[in-house]
Amino acid sequence: MSKLTNLKGRINYISSHARQENLYAVYETTDRKFWTELAKCNQEEFKRSGTEGKCIEARELIIALPESFVDYEPDRLLKLFTEHFKQNYDVECIAALHHNKRKTNYHIHLIFSERKILDDPVEKIATRNMFYDENGKHVRTKKEILDEDGQLRSGCRIIPKGEVYERNIFTIKDSRFKSDSFLDEVKRSYTDLINIYVRNDKEKLKVFDKNGVYLSMKKVGKNNPKAEQIEADNRVRTMWNQTVDRALVSGVPEGQILEVKQSEIGQKAKASIQKSGRNPALFKSLIMTAIYALELLSSKVFKRASEKADKVTEAFVKSEPEQTKVRAVNEPVMAKTEPILEMPKKSVLASKYPRLADIYNKLEKQNAAIYQREQQLASVEKEIAGTKGIFKGKQRKELQEQAEQLKAQVANMKQYLSSIVQGYGYKNVKAFLAEYHASKAEYSDYLSAVARWEQQTENKAESDSLKARLQRKQQEVEERENNRQSHYYKNDRGGR
Repeated sequence: MSKLTNLKGRINYISSHARQENLYAVYETTDRKFWTELAKCNQEEFKRSGTEGKCIEARELIIALPESFVDYEPDRLLKLFTEHFKQNYDVECIAALHHNKRKTNYHIHLIFSERKILDDPVEKIATRNMFYDENGKHVRTKKEILDEDGQLRSGCRIIPKGEVYERNIFTIKDSRFKSDSFLDEVKRSYTDLINIYVRNDKEKLKVFDKNGVYLSMKKVGKNNPKAEQIEADNRVRTMWNQTVDRALVSGVPEGQILEVKQSEIGQKAKASIQKSGRNPALFKSLIMTAIYALELLSSKVFKRASEKADKVTEAFVKSEPEQTKVRAVNEPVMAKTEPILEMPKKSVLASKYPRLADIYNKLEKQNAAIYQREQQLASVEKEIAGTKGIFKGKQRKELQEQAEQLKAQVANMKQYLSSIVQGYGYKNVKAFLAEYHASKAEYSDYLSAVARWEQQTENKAESDSLKARLQRKQQEVEERENNRQSHYYKNDRGGR
């Protein structure tokens, strides 16, 4: 959402075929005269208030649409989205449906009023002559608007007694349009509307959860004077999100990640804003501190899990083959009177498990490689701390260069960790893990159902064949998960 300080110019820009290469439709809930009067009203009130800055004449929403929506008739689509807003908020709108030059961004520009037309305009009549200076400010005496020669200064005006000095045809501005909650509400409302009309479930949208573990990215926009600042802010936000991905792979619970985010970023940022206003440099510092805290937590959890995995691996190697059989664990004894079940069918989600398990193993392998590189960095930094004095300057410089190289490698490896799931169509590691764990649970249920079915059937030829295949598959999966950490310390090949 953006504030409009030149309403007439903006309307012309979004609705003109001469200025828009890919303009498909324009829809208006009222005539153009309304917007002229609205701008005039806002400017007059702004002058009377004496507020510094620029007058906000209206507000604009930019609504991104799935590319598949090009299949819908443009005029009807635009009318649907515009009337949706008007019905929800009871204000006038003007909207335009666009594509960018490369036709990669299908979107709606929706301008809306913060005021409504009064049923009965309010007119104020001057009970005496009224005097206004060049700034539109009401002054007490005529002398205050005259020059040295006693003439009326340019821009000043006099309203004679009995004439209308103020005419209001609009209500006051609706304050809800200023709030962050309004924007969240609109996002959810339009997300729900879009999801009704998408034909492919993969195109369905979700509203970013501000209370979740990740930090949202800021939109730079075209010709934004703060573009460089926003891009720098987004880079540090990306670093936090990558650290969150790594923490989730390491096994850090979401609740603990949220605690770090809220205590180190949310609460401290709020306190800072209340004390001295917004400070981008300080916000970056807060995020970097939070990243460091989360990295320490990730390393602690990863180390503990690795030590546990090593003990499990050792016990697994020493155990007899009979102790590793799957059937002894997963096959409950069924009563003979129970009716024979049909052959269980694998669900769509269960069918995904082998593929998802491979992705999960890639994440764990990359995470182990990152951990090993971080241990190398910690060792080098420890050496740097021990190289004090003028005679160790050369050694210290070499170690510092080595540390910088390792830091760059770790940063690249973290970036690659996040890109693994993105390459498979997942927004982040959290989204992947949600599907992975659900798939794993359904796959386990499927194996249990097959085991019960085998026990009830007497068709040994078919049962033994299927049973052997399933046993081998689950054996492979369990061995891989039991031993997943043991080999990571040998080398870091595969880590990028």
